[in-house]
Amino acid sequence: MKGIVEFFKKEAVLCISGILAALSILIVPPSAAYAGYVDLRVLILLFCLMLVVAGIRQTGAFTVICEAMLKRFRSIKTVGLILVLLSFFMSMLLTNDVTLVTIVPFTLLMFEKISGEKKARAEIVLLVLETAAANLGSMLTPMGNPQNLYLYTKFNLSFSEFFGIIFPYSALSLAMLIFSVFLFLPKLQTEKPSGTTKIQGRLRSIIFVILFAVNMLTILRILDDKILLLIVAVMVLIIDKKLFLQVDYSLLLTFVFFFIFVGNLGSIPVLSESLQRIFLGNEVGISVLLSQVISNVPASILLSGLSNNASALIIGTNLGGLGTLIASMASLITYKFYAGAKDSSPKKYILVFTVFNMCYLAALGVLYIFIS
Repeated sequence: MKGIVEFFKKEAVLCISGILAALSILIVPPSAAYAGYVDLRVLILLFCLMLVVAGIRQTGAFTVICEAMLKRFRSIKTVGLILVLLSFFMSMLLTNDVTLVTIVPFTLLMFEKISGEKKARAEIVLLVLETAAANLGSMLTPMGNPQNLYLYTKFNLSFSEFFGIIFPYSALSLAMLIFSVFLFLPKLQTEKPSGTTKIQGRLRSIIFVILFAVNMLTILRILDDKILLLIVAVMVLIIDKKLFLQVDYSLLLTFVFFFIFVGNLGSIPVLSESLQRIFLGNEVGISVLLSQVISNVPASILLSGLSNNASALIIGTNLGGLGTLIASMASLITYKFYAGAKDSSPKKYILVFTVFNMCYLAALGVLYIFIS
């Protein structure tokens, strides 16, 4: 029983999606229509992207880049600005969670070599800003996070259409992050990184960069997703089959469960029509609110079954990644790393995280009202 409780805590969204799918199956028995529920293209793109990015990260290339850029600077404000900008721009291509898995451990290691009264505050503030930067930067591209990739694919948007929808919010986000670095990070000095990290296998790195380009061609609909799957799967089997173990299968299964639930929801006209009446015209607000409770990835899948307003759903679920700690599942990555560090203060971290995120959410909400 204890094991079940622990699994539910660890994979709450997966469990909730599984329960909703199971309940919907009891109401709408399995039929041939189920075959049309699951969006295989989205699953293939996510699967291949996770494999390729895991391969790139294992080469140590990201850490080498961090060390090279930080070698010249000692001011925590300057270093903080570099790390926040790295989080913002890396997340556009490498997804917000992979960016945080790379940047956060590097940041914690850096603070182990810093002393002084202001260290604890600086550490929390910088980690919060890096997390916000990863979530805000990732919203600008379809491959930045799972909900973007899903909505981009579902509504058959072009890259320029997607970019145009979210660019104003991304631009304001970048300005707010830079302002926050200089306003809230205290004056501290860092130690220069040793710079001992080296890229593991240059040929391997080149191959995975090429595979990432193949992913991009598929996202842009230049290459067929089945060809992408074949190429990536074969190359990973040849280079390092252990990378298959690094794929987030719980996320993929969560997508499948929500596909089933949303598909069955659409098969109950009375219920779906009632929900649509409530939702239509309020897509952004409801997307933001629902994301605070179940996170923005499942919120995007659920709500896309009720509205065809792609623009509102993209804005709502991306802005919805701000706010509570679970609004974006990537935010939990930073929290888990920090909570496991020596002399950490999880309660203080959650407080600072919530205050910053709510302020950013309010500012972007005002921008949405102004644009609307």
